[in-house]
Amino acid sequence: MDFWTGLLTSLLQTAFSPTTAAFVLAAIGLNIHFGFTGLMNMGQAGFMLVGAYGFGVSVVLGAGFWTAILISMASAIIFALILGIPTLKLRGDYLAIVTISAAEILRMIVRLASLQDVTGGPTGLAGSQYRHVFTALSPLPEGKTTILGLTYNNTGIDDWWTRIVAWGLVALFLLITWSLMRSPWGRVLKGIREDEDAVRSLGKNSYAYKMQALILGGVLGALGGIVMALPSAMQPDSMGRPATFNLWMIMLLGGAATIFGPLLGTLIFFIVRLLLTSLAGEFVPSTFLNAQQTEQLAWVLIGISLMLLVIFRPQGILGNKKELSFNV
Repeated sequence: MDFWTGLLTSLLQTAFSPTTAAFVLAAIGLNIHFGFTGLMNMGQAGFMLVGAYGFGVSVVLGAGFWTAILISMASAIIFALILGIPTLKLRGDYLAIVTISAAEILRMIVRLASLQDVTGGPTGLAGSQYRHVFTALSPLPEGKTTILGLTYNNTGIDDWWTRIVAWGLVALFLLITWSLMRSPWGRVLKGIREDEDAVRSLGKNSYAYKMQALILGGVLGALGGIVMALPSAMQPDSMGRPATFNLWMIMLLGGAATIFGPLLGTLIFFIVRLLLTSLAGEFVPSTFLNAQQTEQLAWVLIGISLMLLVIFRPQGILGNKKELSFNV
């Protein structure tokens, strides 16, 4: 009984964690890129890294919270322009190559030992160097609060304040995405995804619309990077290729071109991974599988599940086959 109670608590903690919310935000941005516009962005983790370090480095250098947020968003916009200007007139394959390369170049630059005093180099930045400007905004009283059996400090490290802001942003941008995709602007994006030549024949500047989508999705990725770094620390390798691949898995699992697909995909991804590792750790003898092998097995099973999903339900859990025509 203690195991099942602890497992349920761990699942709730994972579902409500700021990291989960951060991946939802980044996946919403990726969904705008690929699901609604058809842009093959394979470097969404680069936007997360730009956002996180734009915020953290700005605070370390003396900026306030809102100034750091503006710098972070501006950095994401500039990164999107650098990626988009030379590539958005090309087909999707080229954009995929450029974005994954640019994200890796950026990660390696941040890891440079020569930038240790600014970015922290390979070890990154400790949360205590930048979190205080966010904590200072908390209206919550000091102390601890228990909700649904989960007890955290109201304000501080890994607290309720971070969770409230993180999931508030998720709700806000789900609503914004829903509104935008029902607007004429969103319908043009879907038209570009399905047949860009037809959209251009109607007098629409598809290049401008794709740039706008790239910027909007990139800004959401940057916000995800900030949220991911707030409760713990900022480390460049946590926003590398694996993060982008996880985001693609999340988007495809929940359903591309859906509003709630990124949310559902993220929750299933994190909860199933935790469930598999916990059950294997409890019921599989350590002589057969140790902790590291159990984690690897969980990734193998998740990969197999994704393969089966793509084969038998390529539109994802919430997706619609009518939304699967991509002109890439």
